[in-house]
Order: sequence, then structure tokens, then C-alpha cells
Amino acid sequence: MSTYKVKKIEGSSVDIPWESAKVLEDFSYPWEDDTPPALSFRALYDADKFYFKYEVEDARVLTYVDTNDKMEVVNSERVEIFFQVDEKLETYYCLEMDPLARVLDYKAAHYRNMTFDWEWPDKDLVVETEKTANGYELEGSITLQSLRDLGILKGNTMNAGLYRGECVKLEGDKATLRWISWIDPKTPEPDFHVASSFGEFILE
Repeated sequence: MSTYKVKKIEGSSVDIPWESAKVLEDFSYPWEDDTPPALSFRALYDADKFYFKYEVEDARVLTYVDTNDKMEVVNSERVEIFFQVDEKLETYYCLEMDPLARVLDYKAAHYRNMTFDWEWPDKDLVVETEKTANGYELEGSITLQSLRDLGILKGNTMNAGLYRGECVKLEGDKATLRWISWIDPKTPEPDFHVASSFGEFILE
């Protein structure tokens, strides 16, 4: 299993020292013979929270907005983190986050049995975004206590999948997406809702 080591930071979390985090850039198009645009992920943690940051290269960021419901993230450019509770994916949790800082959060069970009315408690999850010259950045924080309460963080490890839905075309509410992943799940068709798409995070 692929691993990512999360460094611990001390003191105030007002200014996150992202330069001290390990930069993960091992992303690919698992179902295409092509090289995806630049994408990086990094994470840190302190005594209370898990912090993460995506940096996304995208010349034309496409998002669908109508009523601003969280389900509109499905038809938008986005980055994603899935958290595994058990190896059989009898329970797992998903965060799909778009450049407008909208979060499609849901609970799921194998196979693709999704509970979209489930939400991560507001006080335990914060997501912010910023447009950049060549794309966007997304930063988030999750309380360690919520990760423990949900059965995700066990000791100092948790299993997670990192993905991007690259929106290359948007016509009304119909999005054309190319799928980018940290780990190739080795499925014949695009699919992140399988155990083979997860890696391990180790909190050092």
C-alpha cells in the first residue's frame, strides 16, 4: 500500500507552515494514456487538527452554480478525499470539494450506497479556496477528534484516497470530467469507490 507521512507541527495553527510538509505529486490518469496537469497535495497535523492543501493547475476552472446546493459539486471541477473505516468499505466517508469551497460530504458503503444527507459536523471541517494565476488552491482542516469518532483515525494511521475530477467541459449542468488519482485502483472503468484506490496516511 502506498503511504504518505504527515508531519506534526507545534504551536499556533494560524499560519500553517506548508513548506515543512511532504509534497505529494504522484498523480496520474489511471484510465488514460496521458499526463495530467500539475497537481499537488500536502498535509500536516497538530494536537487538534489534520490540515490538508491541494494546489491545482487549471487554465479554465469550471463550476456549475444554480441554487448553490452541495450536489452541484458533482457537475463541477473538484478535488476529493475519501476516508476508509474498514478494509471492505462497509463504511467510508467522502469529501468532494470545488473551487468555490463548496463541499459535497457524504457517508457511503460498498458498493456505491451513498447517504448524501449525511454531513460532516460544521465545527469539525473547514474548507477555504483561493484562485491562483494558473488554477486554484484549496486548504482544509478536520478535527482529529471527529476522525477518531468516525472510526477513520486509528492510533496514528488512517487510510485515504486522493483524487481530482478535472472538469474539461461544462454545458448547462452537464460536466465532462477526466479522473485523476494518487493510486491507480486497477479497475477497467473510472472508479474510486473501491478499496484498491486507498493509501495509508501515517501521522509522525
